[in-house]
Amino acid sequence: MTTLKKRLRSGGKTVGSWLAIASDTTVEIMAHAGFDWLVIDMEHAPIGIAEAARMIRIIDLAALPALCRLPGNDPVMIKHVLDAGASGIIVPMVESGEEALRAVAASYYPPAGARGVGLARAQSYGSGFETYRDNMKESILVIAMIESLNGMENVDEIAVTPGIDGLLIGPYDLSASLGIIGQLDHPKMNASLQNIIGAARRAGIWCGLHVVHPNAEAISSAFAEGFTFLAVGVDMIFLDQAAKTAVQESSTSLNHS
Repeated sequence: MTTLKKRLRSGGKTVGSWLAIASDTTVEIMAHAGFDWLVIDMEHAPIGIAEAARMIRIIDLAALPALCRLPGNDPVMIKHVLDAGASGIIVPMVESGEEALRAVAASYYPPAGARGVGLARAQSYGSGFETYRDNMKESILVIAMIESLNGMENVDEIAVTPGIDGLLIGPYDLSASLGIIGQLDHPKMNASLQNIIGAARRAGIWCGLHVVHPNAEAISSAFAEGFTFLAVGVDMIFLDQAAKTAVQESSTSLNHS
C-alpha cells in the first residue's frame, strides 16, 4: 500500500483540508468528501487529546490519513496523537533546526528518536506492535510549519533536519510576522512563499500551503508554484459560506416572488 509519505516523497500532488469542529458528524462528512487527507487542528480549535483520538478513529475508518496540527512542539502531545493512530504531526511555529530535531525525536522510538514506547490504538493495542515499529519510517509524517520571520531566516537548516518530511506555510501567522497581517496577496508574502519553497527544493523535501479561502485560481496557482501538500479551506468556513449562501439565495427568491 502506498502511504501518504511515499506519495509526497515521489512528488505526488495531494489535496486535504482542516478540521476545527470536534463533531463526529462533521468529521465523517469531511472524511467522505474526497480529500486525500485531513488535519485535526489542536492549536487554534478547542480540541483536546480525547476528542482528537475520536476524530482520528473516524478518519482512519474512512481509509484516510489523519494528521494533527499540535498546540506546540510538545513531546508528550506528539506521543499521545501518534499512539492514538495519527499518520503524522504538523508542528507549529518551528523556528530553528534544533526545534525541528526535537519534533523528530519525539516521533520515533529509540535509537532513531526518544519517543516513549507504549501500546495503544496505533499498535493495535499490542498485537501489532512489531509491524508498527518496523514501518514507522515509511508511515509517520513529521511536518514543520514555517510561519514567522525567525522561521524564514532559519528555513534552510529546518528543511535539512533529518526526519523532517516537509514544510507547511501558515499564511496568517506569517503575514502577521511580516507586518502585513491578513494581506495574503501582498508582494512580501509572495516573496516569502518563494523563499520557503526554494528551501524545501534545495533540501529535497516537499512544501505545502494552506489555502484558507480556496478557489480554482488559487489552487491552480499553488500547484503551479510547486506546492504538493495543499490544505484547502476549513470545515467551519465551509459551513459558514454554505449557510450564508443559502440565506442570500433565499432572500433573492423572496424578493422576486
